[in-house]
Amino acid sequence: MSKKRNIPLTILYEIKLTINQGVLWIWIKLGLVKSLLIIPYEGFGNEKEILLVGRVIRDNRIGASDPEDTVWRNIGRMRRRFMSVVIPGVKVKAEFQGEEYVATTDEEGYFEFEIRPKKPIQAHVRWQQVALTLVDRVIGNQGDVKAFGDVFLPVGNLDYGIISDVDDTIIPTGAMRMMEMLKTTFAKNAHTRVPFPGVAAFYKALQKGTDGIESNPFFYVSSSPWNLYDFLHELLQIHHIPKGPLMLRDIGLSRTQLISGSHSEHKLEQIRHILSTYSGLPFILIGDSGQEDPAIYLEVVREFPGRILMIFIRDVHASRHAYAEKISEESKELGVEMLLVKDTLEASRFAFGKGWILEEDMGGIAEEKVKNEADSEGDLLKLSN
Repeated sequence: MSKKRNIPLTILYEIKLTINQGVLWIWIKLGLVKSLLIIPYEGFGNEKEILLVGRVIRDNRIGASDPEDTVWRNIGRMRRRFMSVVIPGVKVKAEFQGEEYVATTDEEGYFEFEIRPKKPIQAHVRWQQVALTLVDRVIGNQGDVKAFGDVFLPVGNLDYGIISDVDDTIIPTGAMRMMEMLKTTFAKNAHTRVPFPGVAAFYKALQKGTDGIESNPFFYVSSSPWNLYDFLHELLQIHHIPKGPLMLRDIGLSRTQLISGSHSEHKLEQIRHILSTYSGLPFILIGDSGQEDPAIYLEVVREFPGRILMIFIRDVHASRHAYAEKISEESKELGVEMLLVKDTLEASRFAFGKGWILEEDMGGIAEEKVKNEADSEGDLLKLSN
C-alpha cells in the first residue's frame, strides 16, 4: 500500500533535493569531487533471482580502522560517513554469469538490481560475485569506477537460517539511552566496539549446525542507517562473526516521513523478503528486549506459521522484561518458544538441547565467553589507571 502523501514534507524534501543537487554541482565544478565509489551491500538470492543493492558516492576516504585510533580520529571517520556526497541519476552496470543488467541511482544515490537470469543460477560456492561498473561520466579524469558485490546463494544441505539483530544483540549499544548510544557510536571503532561475550563462537556453532559444515546462512537485519554499513561489516570481520547480508535502512527526510521508515516496518519488510526467498527453510530469530524485536518476531510467527524454529531474546533492559515476557507467552501459544536469555551461554545450552548445535562447540562457546569477559575487565582496569 502506498503511503499517504504529505504535502509539507514533500515540499521540504524537494527543497532538500534541490539544495543537494546544487551543492553537488558546485563541488564538481570546483574540483572537490576527485573520485567516486560504488559501495555494494552484500546481497542474497536463490536459483531464480538475486537481490543486490548499493550506493554511488564521492570517495569519503574512510579506510580501515585501527585499535590505536584516537577518539577524535574515530569521530572524524564517523562524521565522514554521515556527510556522504551521493551521486543521483547515474547508470550502474552489473555483470553476472555472462549476462548484463543496468540500474539507475535514485535521488539518494542508491541502486537496486533484481537479477533474474534466463537460466537457473548454478552455484558451487555460497558466495558469488557480481561485477559492477559506473557507466556515466560524472567528473573529469574519472577513470574506471568498478566494484564487486558479494551475494549469498544456498549451497549444500542447510539445517536452518538465522536472522539476527545487531544493536544490543551482538554488540552493546545502549539504544534505549540516546547519549550513551551517540557516545558509543561516534567515539569507538570496529576494533574497540566489542561484542557481547561468546557471541562469535555461538554464531559459528549455529552456522555449522549439526553436520559441522559452515553452511547455515546468517542475515543481519538492523535499523542502523546504511551510512554505518562499512563500520558494521568491518566489525563482523574483525570479531570473527559469520558473514551475512547486512540489511540496514535509509534515514532522514522523505516525501512522507521526517525519518524514512519506522523500526518495525523496516525489519518486518526485510524478514518477509528473506523468508519468501528461502521458502523451504526454517529460521531461528535472535534479537533483544531493548526496542521492538519481541513484537516484530511475534508478527513474523503469525505471518509464517511453521517457519520459525525458535526465538532468542537477549534480556538487556529490566524495564522491558515484563513486556518481553508477555509477548513470549503469546508466541508460545502459537507454537514457537521465545526464550529470554541473560547471556550467550544460556542461549547455546538451549540450542544444544534442541539438537541445533554440536556438543563439541559448547566448550568453545564457554571458553570464548570467559576470555571475552576477562578481556573486558582488563580494558576497564586500563581505563581506570
